[in-house]
Amino acid sequence: MELHTIWFVLVAFFWVGFFVLEGFDFGVGVLHTIVGKTDAEREVALSTIGPWWDGNEVWLIVAGAGTFAAFPLWYATMFSALYLALLLVLFALMARGVSLEFKGKSENPRWRGTWKWCTTLGSLLIPLLLGVGLGDLLVGLPINSNHDYTGNFFDLLTPYGLWTGLTLLGLCLLHGASFLKLRTTDALRERSRGVARPLGWAAIALVIGWVIWTRNIAGGADVPGPVEALAVIAVMFAARAAVTDYDGWAFAASAVAIAATVGSIFIDLYPNVMVSSTNTAYNLTVNNAASGHYALTVMTVVAVIFVPVVLIYQGWSFHVFHGRIKGPSTPEPTAVPSPPANPPRAAPQT
Repeated sequence: MELHTIWFVLVAFFWVGFFVLEGFDFGVGVLHTIVGKTDAEREVALSTIGPWWDGNEVWLIVAGAGTFAAFPLWYATMFSALYLALLLVLFALMARGVSLEFKGKSENPRWRGTWKWCTTLGSLLIPLLLGVGLGDLLVGLPINSNHDYTGNFFDLLTPYGLWTGLTLLGLCLLHGASFLKLRTTDALRERSRGVARPLGWAAIALVIGWVIWTRNIAGGADVPGPVEALAVIAVMFAARAAVTDYDGWAFAASAVAIAATVGSIFIDLYPNVMVSSTNTAYNLTVNNAASGHYALTVMTVVAVIFVPVVLIYQGWSFHVFHGRIKGPSTPEPTAVPSPPANPPRAAPQT
């Protein structure tokens, strides 16, 4: 296997890792205002992602850095084309990160309410916008012979890209509901089960529609490939398990559904890295967009050393913080002593 192909697989792996690991963070961020009825319950919901949310964002940075180093032409064209969309993603990432850190700095209701909605909207916009961008890579954007983007912002809002964004958002919401069931107890867990049912049906419909549309976009056989079929099976299993007590299986299945969906985009994209809707001769491929052999060799050595270290550390952190977080206890009402059935009569005055 050529080094540029290996790095295409690695970049795809980084994107899959980002959506699987950060996907439940996004889901919890959106759902914490729904499953949490009080500030204390919302804090518990957000505490479930406390040990991981900032570390999981590193996968997005690594995906971007890997693209820049291994495929500089792909990076230049993609980031210039998606400039405004990625700027919105950056604002959403900052708003979400700051809100998670600053919300508890004051008890003022307006302060807490503002940061609460920053968390919710930021967690909603990031997977939606990134999903639109990934869908656009496959369906194609107007790119000329110099590999320059010739469209405008609204050309990025392709119907297939928007459906891909909604599909990844729906999967993240189901992933987040499954994670909340896995990590909480009592009322929070039951409310998470309650929202998982409609989210499961929505995710199934979105994934099936996405697979049918992808088959039409990618060409080839009308029958879904093995990875696309895995996405459909996994999301069905996740939706069913999310309303049962098999919390671990539900979370694992939703993770597989996200991984299969994102992975399918890159499988169908290869050997292209970015499709031109102007002329297929202008497509960016793993051959014409890759760095030199020496650069790829050095990067491969670094990746072989550090990627396993990161995976071991990530797995250990999940082991350490695997326990459930109990919700705020509801104080029991104070019992008021009832008067005696036959109160003693006062002694007669003499």
